[in-house]
Amino acid sequence: MVDTFKVFISAADDLSSEREIIGHLVTELPVTLGWQINLSPTGASLDNVPLVLDADFHLIVIGEDIRAPVGYEWQVSKRAGKLPPFFIKQGLQRTMAAVDFLKTISNYPKLHDYTLLSDFRTQVLNQIGNYLIKQADYFELNPAEYENVINFVQNLENVEPIILDHVTGEDSILLTRERYIPKDGILIQPPRDDLETR
Repeated sequence: MVDTFKVFISAADDLSSEREIIGHLVTELPVTLGWQINLSPTGASLDNVPLVLDADFHLIVIGEDIRAPVGYEWQVSKRAGKLPPFFIKQGLQRTMAAVDFLKTISNYPKLHDYTLLSDFRTQVLNQIGNYLIKQADYFELNPAEYENVINFVQNLENVEPIILDHVTGEDSILLTRERYIPKDGILIQPPRDDLETR
């Protein structure tokens, strides 16, 4: 059983808000899947090829520059036959490298412009939600989840975002009790009384 949706976000460190908001976004989708979120490294390590290739959904965010390893991650994805959507932040000064890169991809079929984080949120949720709908069998969505995702995507403009402080900004895993079955142990749950008093 597929119990985790794996997302890889290619985004440089100048897009810290976008890197952070992805962790908020996935908690909004009405499914019982767990989430694995991996981001472009900002330190010395660039060994992210396995994570890019293993991702169920890869998205690329472009800001003021096209910084390493974002371009490399796109090449890895392309060679594997994937077409990750690009989200291009508007209203800022770009480096010459970013301008040239955007010219190179100008005919790419999945380009999305945004200015505000609220636009970014709506567009990313729309992309991931539609991907989940198309891959409902693979992710073993039950009929109620399937309908909930369809309704969620159709009403995205009217859905209040869930605000959670400091969910992510780095690689993270968000688990779900409904599907997660530990391979080497048991899922520890608080006693019923503890749950009711929180």
